[in-house]
Amino acid sequence: MSSAGSLLGCVALVTGSAKRLGRAVALRLAAEGADVVVHYRTSAAEAESAVAEIEKLGRRAVSVAANLDSVSEIRRLFDETAKQFGRLDILVNSAANFLPASIVSTTEEIWEASLDSNLKAPFFCAQAAAPLLRRAKGTIVNFADTGGLLGWPGYIPHSVSKAGVVMLTKVLARALAPEVRVNAIAPGTITMPGDPPEWEAEFIKLAPLQRSGSPADITDTVLFLVQSKFVTGLVLVVDGGRTL
Repeated sequence: MSSAGSLLGCVALVTGSAKRLGRAVALRLAAEGADVVVHYRTSAAEAESAVAEIEKLGRRAVSVAANLDSVSEIRRLFDETAKQFGRLDILVNSAANFLPASIVSTTEEIWEASLDSNLKAPFFCAQAAAPLLRRAKGTIVNFADTGGLLGWPGYIPHSVSKAGVVMLTKVLARALAPEVRVNAIAPGTITMPGDPPEWEAEFIKLAPLQRSGSPADITDTVLFLVQSKFVTGLVLVVDGGRTL
């Protein structure tokens, strides 16, 4: 799909990249040649180890802590990026929470926490990144998920927040064109090393392709969207056919 080094000279910022899928995306972009800002909220040790892994690949990396619920901290994150690297080509909005909440159990606190982390933060990250991205003719990849398309009654605020990411992607794609492309990925039925085996069994049942997805399935898709110069406003579902 790409040759290593295809992103040489690019700078990427991946939110929530100390752990799990965000980390996998950060490492993949570095493997393709990008220098990386590893954003984290509280996982300082994991962020530092991600930086070390990226440096082993021969790329520059810095870790920056920020609480993305706060617009002033978001602005500081992008000010720090500009100070460290002088440019930004790729923003991946992968930081999110995943809070269970039904019609009965949803509280105001859970509602606000879901919407703040999953929808407000990606918008204000895009707003803060826009001047840098416009200069670089860069790109944004948002993380929605299949909950934002199907609606999960056990995760109502989460599903609403991720449906918002789908619309946010379309609106930003129009607002930031022609300089900046904005797309989203909607993962589903993905398991990571260390996840409980019953998750994989359940995902295999849900997906027509009869397997669970891997982090590489997601990082391949992010890379595709980063490199597809004539694609904007797209939400690419990567779920083994679950949403069918």
